[in-house]
Amino acid sequence: MPYATPQQLCCPPIAGYTIRADCEGGALSSDFGALLLRGIDRQIGLTERLAAAMQDKRHQSYGDHPRRDLLAPRIYQIALGYADGNDANSLRHAPLLKRSVERSPLEPAQDWASAPTFSRLEHSVDRKDLSRLTHALVDHFIASSPEPPAAIVLDLDHSDDPTHGQQEFAFYNHHYQSYCYLPLFIFEGTSHALVTACLRPGKRPTGAENAMILVRLLA
Repeated sequence: MPYATPQQLCCPPIAGYTIRADCEGGALSSDFGALLLRGIDRQIGLTERLAAAMQDKRHQSYGDHPRRDLLAPRIYQIALGYADGNDANSLRHAPLLKRSVERSPLEPAQDWASAPTFSRLEHSVDRKDLSRLTHALVDHFIASSPEPPAAIVLDLDHSDDPTHGQQEFAFYNHHYQSYCYLPLFIFEGTSHALVTACLRPGKRPTGAENAMILVRLLA
C-alpha cells in the first residue's frame, strides 16, 4: 500500500474524549463462535465423553496437551469451518480459541497444539477407538433424555466425505461423482438428535450391512 503510514492519527476530541486511530489492533479474534461451542460443550459434556472413550497411547512425560485439550479444539475448529488440520498452525494463537479450552488467551505458552500434533492424534485412532467412540455417541444420546421416550424413530442417512490422494477404502462413488468415504449417520427422527455415526468405505452399502449396524445399535 503506497499511502500507508505507521503514524498514529489524531482526530478532533468529542465531548471530552480523545480519538486516536492506529494499526495496532492488539489481541483480536474473529471466532467468537468458539466460546458458544465451549458453553454448549460444557453443558452436554460431549468432548469429555469422547475423550474418555479414546485410549491415550502416548508416553505421558512427552505430552503437553491432555487428550481432551486435543479433541475439543479439533472439533471446534471443524465446526467453525476450518476443516484442514494445517489451519491449527495459525489458529493456535487466537485468543478466543485458546479461551474455549480454558487456556490463557494472551500467554504464548498456552497456545493450542500445532497441526502435526493434531495429525498424530487423528492417525493414532484405531478400530477399537472408533468402536468406543461410536458407543460413546449412543451413550450421549441416551443420557440426553431425562426419561425414556415413548417411541424412537431411527433415521439412517449416508453422506459423502470426499477424499484426496491415496486413502485406504476411499472409492469412486458415481452418485457423488467423486472419490470419497460414505459414512452412515443415524438420527432420531422426531427430535433430529444424532444417535451415532459409523465411518464406512466409499462404496454403496448393502442391506445386510445396514441391518448388522442396526442390530449392534439396538443391543
